[in-house]
Amino acid sequence: MNFDYQRVPVADGVSLNVAVAGSGSPVVLLHGFPQTHLMWRHVAADLAADHTVLCPDLRGYGDSDKPADEGETYSKRTMAADVVALARAFGHEKFALAGHDRGALVAIRAGLDHPGHVSHLAILDVLPTLDMWDVLHGVTASVAFHLYLMAQPPGLPEQLISGAPDAFFSYFLDQWGADPESIPADIRARYLEASRNAVPSIVADYRASAGIDIEHDRADRAAGNQLKMPATVIQQDWGVALGYDAAALWRAWAPDLVHETVHSGHFMAETSPASVTKSLRDLLAR
Repeated sequence: MNFDYQRVPVADGVSLNVAVAGSGSPVVLLHGFPQTHLMWRHVAADLAADHTVLCPDLRGYGDSDKPADEGETYSKRTMAADVVALARAFGHEKFALAGHDRGALVAIRAGLDHPGHVSHLAILDVLPTLDMWDVLHGVTASVAFHLYLMAQPPGLPEQLISGAPDAFFSYFLDQWGADPESIPADIRARYLEASRNAVPSIVADYRASAGIDIEHDRADRAAGNQLKMPATVIQQDWGVALGYDAAALWRAWAPDLVHETVHSGHFMAETSPASVTKSLRDLLAR
């Protein structure tokens, strides 16, 4: 399946790079860190056989625009609005949405803020922002050291990461992957180049998750807002490692939930694309 590439305006001064293929009911796939839309290359090709598939680079990542951070520029609320605008630009008011890692946080926010637009929701290997911070304790939190680094005020994180960007971003590709061969050298090189060229916006994305994104989650929890659409969560067994019940945390947000625990590493869409595709197709059939 060949994908066409377009640049699509989604907000004032912000356009997203998006790969598009297929026809049929729309599915939007959002990538994680430290990656681009290319992480979906196997899953997207399969889904495009009978769906319209949109694979954007998130704002601040890949070949999408990287506006300067002005407080809410990289809030998941702002990035979720990008996704709705992107789908609308292709004529889709309602669409299925799947996100991995950072893209999953955007997808969660889209489901909460725009429930009339998101028909089905798939989340790969994250917890909602509020729960993520709550489950990190003591030395076990060292697995998420980058969250704390990029939560710091502007200046130092950007300087440190820019001093050795390939070493920094390679660390996560190496430590989080279950199968090094699932990310071949050419794809890895593109991930590193894209990340190297986006340090300020990547840090801004993470910084938002230590600030304004928490505020938005707290407001939703206080109001009892939930993800009402059919949802599937696929994640590693972080609950055992960090001492929490992942499925229970998720059910508080998503009552119509299928929760799957896998052992294919963080980059599951590349390590086990057939399994991820099956889970997405099962979700779309609900």
